[in-house]
Amino acid sequence: MVTSIQSNISALQAFSKQMAVSANNVANTLSDDFKKSRAINTEGENDQVKTIITKIDTPGPLVVDHLSDTGKLKELSNTDIAEELSNQIIIKQEFAANTKVIQTNEKTTGTLLDLIG
Repeated sequence: MVTSIQSNISALQAFSKQMAVSANNVANTLSDDFKKSRAINTEGENDQVKTIITKIDTPGPLVVDHLSDTGKLKELSNTDIAEELSNQIIIKQEFAANTKVIQTNEKTTGTLLDLIG
């Protein structure tokens, strides 16, 4: 059972990293030329969760730079707010599910100890 809890704890840490990456993407939505990142969780050694963070290099939309005298185009961030917010909802639910598993384990262990002692 301890290994299971360690897996849940590593999952919580991985979900925290995913949320931080998504929050950074949202915070930089209005930054010109910003390229979003994506955090993908995979299974690592000993049933631990490993997070891989990659930069997504797809171009952002091009708009006219009104601050430039030449009227040249500038690239905006490639962050999609709707995508980020839906990812954050999923991450929140995954975090809550793993937290519930840990709480249930703690409660079960306490009940067993009460029965024994």
